[in-house]
Amino acid sequence: MALVSLAGASRGNPVALRDISQQENISELYLQQLFTSLRRRRLVKSVRGPGGGFILARHPSQITIGEIIRTAEGKESRVGCRKSGRKCGMIERCRTQNMWDTLEERIDQFLDSITVEDLFLPFEGGAREAEG
Repeated sequence: MALVSLAGASRGNPVALRDISQQENISELYLQQLFTSLRRRRLVKSVRGPGGGFILARHPSQITIGEIIRTAEGKESRVGCRKSGRKCGMIERCRTQNMWDTLEERIDQFLDSITVEDLFLPFEGGAREAEG
C-alpha cells in the first residue's frame, strides 16, 4: 500500500514518508526500513532537501507487486514445508513437494502480473483474477 500511496500522491513530486505513514497508518520507522530496501532495488528514488521525500524510480506500470513483495520480505517460500525452514530429510521423495513448488511458481506469476498502476484501476469485482 505504501508504494500505491506514493504513486497516487506523487504525480512526479517527492512525498515524505511521514505523509505516507499518516495516510496508510503504517509506522514511519518501518517505512524508513522498507524504503531503504526499495531504493537499493531501484524501485524508488530519494530526493533530499526541503520538500524532499520519495518518488517512484519507474512508471507505475513497470513496477510489479512481486518485485515489491520480494524486496520487502525476501525470497523465502510461502507455502509447503520449505516455508518453515525445517529439513525433514524427505524432500527428494516427498509426494507433495512438486505441488508446493508449482503453487509457489503460480503465486510468483500472479504477483508479477499485477503492477502498481493496476491497483489504481477501479475495482471491478475481481476482473484481474478472471484473467489468470
